[in-house]
Amino acid sequence: MTTKDDSPPNPDAQSEGKKAGEAAKWVALMIRVRDHRDRTAFAALFGHFAPRIKGFLVRSGADVSTAEECAQDVMTTLWRKADQFDPARASLSTWLFTIARNRRIDLLRRENRPEPQELPWGPEPEPDQAEVISLQQETRQLGKAIATLPPAQRDLIEKAYFGELTQSEISRITGLPLGTIKSRLRLALDRLRHTMK
Repeated sequence: MTTKDDSPPNPDAQSEGKKAGEAAKWVALMIRVRDHRDRTAFAALFGHFAPRIKGFLVRSGADVSTAEECAQDVMTTLWRKADQFDPARASLSTWLFTIARNRRIDLLRRENRPEPQELPWGPEPEPDQAEVISLQQETRQLGKAIATLPPAQRDLIEKAYFGELTQSEISRITGLPLGTIKSRLRLALDRLRHTMK
């Protein structure tokens, strides 16, 4: 004779299951970027990770402008070097936050500033289901918002985030000064943020 198990579900086990599901979702998106250069998958990853990386860098002592530039650089690395991501070796968040930490140290060295004794790092907690739905909606909005950018700004966004070009490479190709590239990208990103409010 079998008895029904009426014990309440274990919230810790449910939370762990949800985290594992979220991690698997980001890995699946990353594999679509890696294997198919999927721009929609990249937009979803950008929408989720870029703000978290920026927040991490600000907390580590970077000013907002530097943190934003560094976060953009990390996400560009995600696109350009997606083939180097191995889910068997590290989670996607660990891979990205390690890149962000290394970029921050590189910036400090370039500025000839002393490195902090300890640069804490790590991903933000994974979002709950409502945040996941919100992120999916934001991803769709991002695609529409990019389509509304003036052609010159859209071209720079595509070169920086969907092409395999650094800001310096874009400068060489377009003949525009690096400062102009950075300013226009910042304006385009500001416009995207405003459009998506």
